[in-house]
Amino acid sequence: MNTQFVNLTISAPVSGQRQALATIDDPVFAGGMMGAGFAITPVSGQVYAPVTGKVTMVAGTRHAVGIQTPDGFEILVHLGIDTVELQGQPFQVQVATGDQVQAGQPLATMDLKAITAAKKAATVITVITNSVARHAQLFLTEKRTLEAQAPVAVCCGRLNTAPPAADHAPADLAAPIIAAIGGAANVRGVIHCMTRLRFYLKDAQQAQTATIQALPGVINVVQAGGQYQVVVGQIVDSVYDAVIDQLGSQYARAPQAVRAQTWWARLRNAASAMIAVMTAAMMPVIGILAGSGILKGILAALTGFDVLSVHSGTYLLLNAIADATFYFLPVILGVTAAKKLGSNPIVLAIVGAILIYPQLVSAAGRSATAYVTFLGIPTHLVSYTSSVFPIIVAAWLGVYVERALKRVIPLYLRSVFVPICEALILSLIIIVGLGPLITMLSQALASWILAVYNFSPALSGFLIGGFYQVMVIFGLHWGLIPIVINDLATNGHSYINAILSITMVAQGGAVLAVALKTRHQRLRELSWAAALSAFCGITEPALYGVNLKYKRVFVVASIASALGGLLTGVLRVDNYAMSGALIGFPAFITPGVGLGPNFIGYLISHYGTLLLATGFVYWFGFSDRLVDEPVPNRQPLKA
Repeated sequence: MNTQFVNLTISAPVSGQRQALATIDDPVFAGGMMGAGFAITPVSGQVYAPVTGKVTMVAGTRHAVGIQTPDGFEILVHLGIDTVELQGQPFQVQVATGDQVQAGQPLATMDLKAITAAKKAATVITVITNSVARHAQLFLTEKRTLEAQAPVAVCCGRLNTAPPAADHAPADLAAPIIAAIGGAANVRGVIHCMTRLRFYLKDAQQAQTATIQALPGVINVVQAGGQYQVVVGQIVDSVYDAVIDQLGSQYARAPQAVRAQTWWARLRNAASAMIAVMTAAMMPVIGILAGSGILKGILAALTGFDVLSVHSGTYLLLNAIADATFYFLPVILGVTAAKKLGSNPIVLAIVGAILIYPQLVSAAGRSATAYVTFLGIPTHLVSYTSSVFPIIVAAWLGVYVERALKRVIPLYLRSVFVPICEALILSLIIIVGLGPLITMLSQALASWILAVYNFSPALSGFLIGGFYQVMVIFGLHWGLIPIVINDLATNGHSYINAILSITMVAQGGAVLAVALKTRHQRLRELSWAAALSAFCGITEPALYGVNLKYKRVFVVASIASALGGLLTGVLRVDNYAMSGALIGFPAFITPGVGLGPNFIGYLISHYGTLLLATGFVYWFGFSDRLVDEPVPNRQPLKA
């Protein structure tokens, strides 16, 4: 037998106070049933990979991640105690099953406030689940107050592993468990985590614990937190599916957990989860979006000063390079959002491509063809180029649609019919359902905003300035664009576009404040690029890369934007071209007048908004405490 030993260094997945497993309030982990390990009470919500390896499992409720190292150690990172009951709401996982991760790479985020509000412990548990098979010993550092990514333990184990445990048929294990807990009549609901079936029983005294513990494949039985927990290890997914098949889908719930949260808490958590998914899906393309935004701004300036003609080949090619990322954004987000939410990335990319299919985009742009019928259903076609929200909704729905299709389509037909049926269903839901709904809402909002502007430009500026970027997030801003275009085409100017320009400056000023204040190098670099892009009229990198991620930054920026819009309305600043922000200043030069009162109003309103947004966020909206990563050891920036 090969008795060679190998060492594995394990880093702290979070910053916080280390504690022994035996001291935590979870009998399965505390009793060492899942293997040797340690726990950390976190002080920040960013979770990092403790080792280098392959992601072997991500919990459906996003509260746990499994990683296998090249040497075969199996590491489980478990976020919180009994947090499976929260149905994934406080968690966002940044990796997917099959991904290769490096030690110290961002793994997930936890909403510590939401976990605490749900009266759960946020303790992060790290265990080596095959430590017994590897005859492994864990040697912890003496340091108890830890920074994330710092070495916390060394695991020493044999290279050879014990023979794999015999497989147990899930259906054969499910039936005796159900019988021993008192049958379906004694069950109120059942959920599962990474290792345990968690039954909510009407009468736990009816359960025959000794009988269940003796079943082959059952590791142990634990009663805690109002649950009857049957520990079965890594086969829990299959056993759970078999239990639900026998009990019925109506038992797949956690009645106590549902009642524990108010409707407001569920709504708030759902909104936070949606924003987190949107920002996470956007992060892989933030850099190129920022660069493309800067290039679009440069092109706008060159054409504004007649240095470059919009009809030239140079402009045509450069504009294609600058605009392609935005045009095909639904396709890109289809892939990234699907990976975050667990749906099929290829199918979602196809759905994104359907949404921006040239003939549909062309038809949506013409009033004569924008209103069509599909199987007799009146449908208003919408241009989804550069959109974010619809494809995120599709990625979320894709998980449930695919699951439903697999229930009704035979296994031998799934590879062909599941993808195309899923793409068909999701596309129709967006185009026939969500698109017209967004159109109605955006048109209603546009009409209301126009009426408010006719009543009071100052009030209209305040409201548009404060809420326009929120409208952008949900795609409701499209109702204002036709009004701006119509104003420019018929009147040669647009007061509303001047207010929209203010919102871009405010978001840019907010992310500029982050760039000036943060001591985190990666965030600073991203913020500088996002600020330049926003000043060029492209706010997506600022919105999704920084401001929405740190929600207080977005709120404070919106307040500054509302005040800037109010100032724009009071000064009656006008806009003379489909351009804006700081790079679009030529659009505020009054034709035939030059640098007159309107341009002065532009300077006052826009640079005033820049100062407000930057100052507000710098002093009230952002601090490095909001950043869930340890501050590097460097000298602070000079004032």
